[in-house]
Amino acid sequence: MGIKVTPFIQANRILRRSSTGVPKGHCAVYVGESQKKRFIVPISYLSQPLFRDFLARAEEEFGFDHPMGGLTIPCKEDVFMDFTSRLRKL
Repeated sequence: MGIKVTPFIQANRILRRSSTGVPKGHCAVYVGESQKKRFIVPISYLSQPLFRDFLARAEEEFGFDHPMGGLTIPCKEDVFMDFTSRLRKL
């Protein structure tokens, strides 16, 4: 019997490695299709169901080996910005 590592736990491990210049309580994520842009988001977003969908997509596409060294989210930049703007209103 093995231990299952959830995407949330694995994301936390990746984020710890890429936390240079990130304020406490936030994490860096890379978003975009061809050219990745770095965003700093509150860690509280990681508990949101829609953000977990982004994490699941990242796991499907990259596994746990993210090419940017940080958490890479495979979606269009404008989609991510729209999503995070809705989260800020909650």
